[in-house]
Amino acid sequence: MRILYFKWNSFGAEDIYEGLVHLGHEVIISSWDHEAIFRDEKLQTQVIEMLRSKNFDVAFSSDYYPPIAVSCNEVGIPYIAWVYDSPYVSLYSFTVSLDTNYIFVFDSEVYREFRNKGIKTVYYMPLASNPKRLRHMVEDDDERSLFENSIFCNKSDIAFVGAMYNEENTFYRKMEGISEATRGYIEGVIAAQKQIWGYNFVRSLMRKDVLDEMNRAYPLTFNEDCAVSQDYVYAEYCVNREITSRERLEYLIEIGKKFSLDKEIALDLYTMNEELHISGIYNHGFVDPYKIAPFVYNKAKVNLNITLRSIHAGIPLRVFEILGSGGFLLSNYQADFSDCFTEAEDYVYYENKKDMIDKIEYYLSHDKERRDIAANGLRKTLKNHTYEHRLKLMLEYI
Repeated sequence: MRILYFKWNSFGAEDIYEGLVHLGHEVIISSWDHEAIFRDEKLQTQVIEMLRSKNFDVAFSSDYYPPIAVSCNEVGIPYIAWVYDSPYVSLYSFTVSLDTNYIFVFDSEVYREFRNKGIKTVYYMPLASNPKRLRHMVEDDDERSLFENSIFCNKSDIAFVGAMYNEENTFYRKMEGISEATRGYIEGVIAAQKQIWGYNFVRSLMRKDVLDEMNRAYPLTFNEDCAVSQDYVYAEYCVNREITSRERLEYLIEIGKKFSLDKEIALDLYTMNEELHISGIYNHGFVDPYKIAPFVYNKAKVNLNITLRSIHAGIPLRVFEILGSGGFLLSNYQADFSDCFTEAEDYVYYENKKDMIDKIEYYLSHDKERRDIAANGLRKTLKNHTYEHRLKLMLEYI
């Protein structure tokens, strides 16, 4: 096939290109640097001309872009969009139902939501990894030496790579002026959801009076070509993100308290918020997910995954990157794990904060068991969950 790949600085962009080429397709790259826009007549004209110029068979992008969808529909060629962001408002564009769309989402709950509404252009497809590239990186003596002499090299046995969502300008923290009753209600929802992994009920508890007051305090408006609802916006962008921020901070504080008794540094944190200071935690700041993170995952004895709460059932990309790098994974429970991996064989999950601490302690002291699980996770990823596996399936759909 001749594929026009709208490529932007997304996670996995290079791995997608490599995967398509390895599958034997002719791939032409078009740089895509546009935000999540819903309509742009001038841009659509440019895309249509591009699609017609070389008789492409398929268009492809990471995440879904309505202008590309409209253009492909006009020309009459399939548009494959593999959505890895969550939440993602563009999924609620009225263009989603165009019959040339093949939109793949990594969260089975999102897939079921659209299918239950009768939208047949949305499919379920987990994310992936490129273990061959990752293993080549971490086994290269020169590259590994550069990492070990860099400021990013792990200083402890435990690592977490990810955003903390605790900046002062988050949506939830900007909501000034809402009543004590409304604030109390939202805090109750937050407290309840923090007790449960595997089922997210935040959106279902967003009452109209609560949403109206949140909207008055911090209005969020979207394009008229978008059918996104208020409960989705405030549940996912405000409340679930706030829950994630608090959970990640609480979990890391607990690790710092427990494991810094033996070592001055209990955990290596790699996050965008370089100003965050937690006792027993070494904050390295932002780490390049493509060039540096695989070394972090491979070197750590325990890699944590604390899933963003707006991902209801799906497996985050971080999980595939950890396993593809040969790292040991300790994750919260997510329902979609059962589609890809076996618990206690390929990875381990925790049920709550105490369980997480107990399992970190256990696996730090059981080297062989930990190494065997990491090796199984890598083998399973190589066998079933590479970019080539996923891309082959997506192209077979059309």
